Amino acid sequence: MRTTYYTATTLDGFLADEHDSLDWLLSQPNDDDGPLNYGEFIEDIGAIAMGATTYEWVLAHEDGAWPYELPAWVFTHRDLAPVADSVRLTSAPVTEVHAAMTEAAGGKDLWVVGGGDLAAQFAAAGLLDEVIVYVAPVLLGAGRPLFTRPFDLELLEVARNQAFLCARYRVVGARLDG
Repeated sequence: MRTTYYTATTLDGFLADEHDSLDWLLSQPNDDDGPLNYGEFIEDIGAIAMGATTYEWVLAHEDGAWPYELPAWVFTHRDLAPVADSVRLTSAPVTEVHAAMTEAAGGKDLWVVGGGDLAAQFAAAGLLDEVIVYVAPVLLGAGRPLFTRPFDLELLEVARNQAFLCARYRVVGARLDG
């Protein structure tokens, strides 16, 4: 069982622009059956975790419908409502939630959907195994960062999917100063 941060970023390392827009991502050509594709990735996922901003973005872009049948944990300190029985709102530490996710996943992998700070919290707790990232040929200059803490990664796989550079990394550990 692995815990993977599967996401897309701009070339300058942003998940979303300053207004939480993903227009930059949705305008890029992508082969749904290409390398490191979402369809094959999600088949092995048994539970997901995301932050409140990601949760609200998903709902806004799915017309309020929840697109996942998988158990989902939404990390938040906001006053949000779960939109499906599979959604659990939490402000618990990632270590507690990871244990619950692992149990709920039934031997399948875990997906940290976003954002960058949540993924970094999983990594800091030693609970993030991989990062799979689609890098778009876009520069935003500012926005929501891909990751919020310094970490070393090991490149395991690289490919091209139309406009995207696709890469899979193993999380090595926190980057030590000096």
